[in-house]
Amino acid sequence: KRTRTIGVLIQSFENVFAGTLVSNIESVLRQHNYSTIVCDSQGDEKLEEEALHFLVSKRVDGIIIIPTANNPGYLQPVFEKGIPVVLIDRAFSNDEIDCVLIDNVKAAKEAVEVLLNHNHEEIAIICGDDKEYTGRKRLAGYVEALTENDISIKDVYIKRGKLTVEHGYQAMKELLSMKERPTAVFMTNYEITLGGILAINESGVHFPEEISLIGFDNFMLAQIVKPSLWTVTQPMEKIAVTAAELMLEKLCNGKMSDKRQGEAADNRKIILETSIYEGKSIRSL
Repeated sequence: KRTRTIGVLIQSFENVFAGTLVSNIESVLRQHNYSTIVCDSQGDEKLEEEALHFLVSKRVDGIIIIPTANNPGYLQPVFEKGIPVVLIDRAFSNDEIDCVLIDNVKAAKEAVEVLLNHNHEEIAIICGDDKEYTGRKRLAGYVEALTENDISIKDVYIKRGKLTVEHGYQAMKELLSMKERPTAVFMTNYEITLGGILAINESGVHFPEEISLIGFDNFMLAQIVKPSLWTVTQPMEKIAVTAAELMLEKLCNGKMSDKRQGEAADNRKIILETSIYEGKSIRSL
């Protein structure tokens, strides 16, 4: 009764993080004779729900999701069909679904601590809005690092928005135009980092001489940008491989949705470590 297909639901094909995950997930599944159907929700909860119904109609054996929604209610049709689910980069508050992610609070806190260790106190952050799981968590890490070091939180230095190049660009422009602009900026994902760098280059501001920077996500970008960029690096390949292997394990064990079986949940939250690439984009004050 199996189709040997796995549905993969991501937020955007334009997102480098999601694209890297899909490539590595497909590679692992292909080795086990599974094919994939990939859907893009465009960061829209309604489109995400429609994509899930589509995948269920295609009788996929399992679904791997980078969720847009903030609660698992929309997954009920999947649970009712007994289709196993693995989440990536997100966890719902009740922890009832297997997931693979990083400790976003810890990763962001460590990034801000790098700036603090270089004697920066006027630190800004460009992050996702409160609807974004990673946006909330990485902002929490920023606040935690500053609070523990008795540094006041300045709302004008917190730039929330969508996880896009456009947001990174506009937010950086706003920060650079401030009369009392920050001495350092933490950019919390690849697209935001790219947009921020574009804004700085366009403004003719030099880093780290005039402003210090630390980015997030893309190791290659950190090396290409000159001077090289300090960056929080996620183990993207390992995240993808772990999620794919977790799905295969569930299928191999015949473990369908615990929701349908009515049994006690036996779900796993796998948290992987990030690292920090040491570049030359931070100046000691």
